[in-house]
Amino acid sequence: MAQKGSLKPVKRKKTEEPELEPLCCCEYIDRNGEKNHVAACLCDCQDLDAGCERWITCKSIQPETCERIMDTIYDHLRIPWLKGAKKVNISIIPPLILLPIFLHVASWHFLLGVVVLTSLPVLALWYYYLTHRRKEQTLFFLSLGLFSLGYMYYVFLREVVPKGRVGPTQLAILTCGLFLILLALYRAKKNPGYLRNPASNDNSLSNSQIEYLNRKGHEKTKGFSGADMSGGLNNRNMKDDLKGSCRILAGSPTKAKEDWCAKCQLVRPARAWHCRLCGVCVRRMDHHCVWMNSCVGESNHHAFILALLIFLLTSVYGIMLTLDTICRDRSVFTALFYCPGVYTNYSSALSFTCVWYSVIITAGMAYIFLIQLINISYNVTEREVQQALRQKTGRRLLCGLIVDTGQYSRGFLRNWYQFSTLGTHAVHHPAEDIV
Repeated sequence: MAQKGSLKPVKRKKTEEPELEPLCCCEYIDRNGEKNHVAACLCDCQDLDAGCERWITCKSIQPETCERIMDTIYDHLRIPWLKGAKKVNISIIPPLILLPIFLHVASWHFLLGVVVLTSLPVLALWYYYLTHRRKEQTLFFLSLGLFSLGYMYYVFLREVVPKGRVGPTQLAILTCGLFLILLALYRAKKNPGYLRNPASNDNSLSNSQIEYLNRKGHEKTKGFSGADMSGGLNNRNMKDDLKGSCRILAGSPTKAKEDWCAKCQLVRPARAWHCRLCGVCVRRMDHHCVWMNSCVGESNHHAFILALLIFLLTSVYGIMLTLDTICRDRSVFTALFYCPGVYTNYSSALSFTCVWYSVIITAGMAYIFLIQLINISYNVTEREVQQALRQKTGRRLLCGLIVDTGQYSRGFLRNWYQFSTLGTHAVHHPAEDIV
């Protein structure tokens, strides 16, 4: 007979995990999971050492080595912060350095101004197509836009206001416009209408979908012995059934064209698209705006239009005040193209150069605003316009400025009413509950 003592379970000692020491403001955990210090930003980098050695000896450097070097530099580029150093996105740095340099150089002479102000949009477009082709997100344009606002306001306060032509009321209006732009941008950068990813939840499918798919699974497994009737369906069959049900819905008279997104693993409602830069599906996606580093969709389209409108009004008002100060007794349009003696004084030359830089940016934003108004009037999104142009299914008007797909347009007033009610519906069915 076994002893009582032998029946007692043996207690195992819990292995005490070593507690991680808190990080100071200059320490961080690098991409290899090791503790590192900001001061050692160029240390322990074998790829960088090997690349420098090959460069000194005039040997070629492999592209893979360059990518590893850049990844290491991105990981080591940090600033001291509470509870550990924070990583800095390197794409925000070039505008902070290059924009003041270019504008100051452009203010030295008229010809330099023409060359610099012409090259800036070209460089920006080149960088845009480079990142767009690589399908990479970048904070370059967001940094450029915000820093341009701040730097134009700084030049206005330092070079224009002291001349005495701008009153307190005019300065207050311009300042309020600047704050309203930032507020509208903050609102526009919020959730544009991301679709909930079922894979991120514990229950990836809703109860209605599971009941529907299990019912189909029971019908498929009838007559097969050994089939598990409760859990015989795997994820692959569920996805295939969801895709089949989407096709049925697409052919319904209501023309609700849902689609299955293989990347997000969800059913997309009509007019929703997958953003390859954000890596998520967005309701009624219009486009991915690089100036906000965010998508424009159902939930933030109003704020995006409002931000454009406030920016245009504030920018035009600031340009008028500046030209009225440095080119007196001339109309705004005349002073923009003919302002004698403006380059004799460095202060007025810098202000005039900033005016032309603002005009270029304002013209670009005005074109985007015009396209948005046209698309809203025809009830199309920019994504649908691009798709219609590729498939040659849209009707082009005014040399391609207007593209009418004819799919969702219900007339001018109804289209604007539908846009005004975006995001105000009381109930939004989750993407996985559409079936």
